[in-house]
Amino acid sequence: MGYEAKTKATEVDVDAFIAGSAKPADGAALCALMRRLSGEPAKMWGPSIVGFGRRSYALAGGKQGETLAIGFSPRKAALVLYLKHAAGWDERLARLGKHSTGKGCLYINKLADVDAGVLAELVQAAWTEVQASR
Repeated sequence: MGYEAKTKATEVDVDAFIAGSAKPADGAALCALMRRLSGEPAKMWGPSIVGFGRRSYALAGGKQGETLAIGFSPRKAALVLYLKHAAGWDERLARLGKHSTGKGCLYINKLADVDAGVLAELVQAAWTEVQASR
């Protein structure tokens, strides 16, 4: 049996998901930002991730998987952003404001805690990096 990704695109309504989330205003603002910078429509990936675009990644045995190019999840504890690291990542994070990072994730408690311009730079750089690696 072949590999089956746990997180895949669904037909769930993105706006309804964001409206019912723990952080609806911040979720709507992030969605608008990522939509504007990527030029892609928002799509639900699994039950709780809003994603934009698609990218492939390598799996063991030479197989390929597919996931969102950039995205976020408006969780109760924090906004979780899924962004590919790009040139200038650390420098931008130093200017971002209150945040934390984890394996492949950027955590922000609320958008008011960060510099909106720097956040836009991070999202744009991540999107550009994904597009360049296609």
